[in-house]
Amino acid sequence: MYKVAIITASDKGYAGEREDKSGSVIEEIVTAHELEVTGKVILPDDRQILSDQILYYCHQGIDLILTTGGTGFSKRDVTPEATADIVERRADNLTFAMIANSLQYTPKAMLSRGIAGIRENTLIVNLPGSPKAVRENLEYAIDAIIHGVKILKGDDAECARK
Repeated sequence: MYKVAIITASDKGYAGEREDKSGSVIEEIVTAHELEVTGKVILPDDRQILSDQILYYCHQGIDLILTTGGTGFSKRDVTPEATADIVERRADNLTFAMIANSLQYTPKAMLSRGIAGIRENTLIVNLPGSPKAVRENLEYAIDAIIHGVKILKGDDAECARK
């Protein structure tokens, strides 16, 4: 079973002024796919704090880190930058595919700045902050994400269909 950490970037969530519905959607989806949530945290929209937490989870041997929030155009939206500070190899096609899928629902999907990448043996994927957008993106991409983790961990080597 692969270990997952969920990071919600939200000033209001961190201050207790908003319920973290997006993190709950992520948890619901990953547990339905037999992944184990071993870390879940709500943090302020602060680049250094987010980077430090992502790095902490990488060092804890987490296989997959899913972030939610902080991917828009607001001055406080810094999750992609915090992630870029940590990743060693980008996995841009994950986010390209999710955006392409989301464009079926709203043209505003093109405003998402989320990224995906790898640090050592951990895959990190930024998801939007909206529970609806999280569900649309993650349900679309979860099988590919899990397959990517399997390849990263050396548990699978083939991408070709059997």
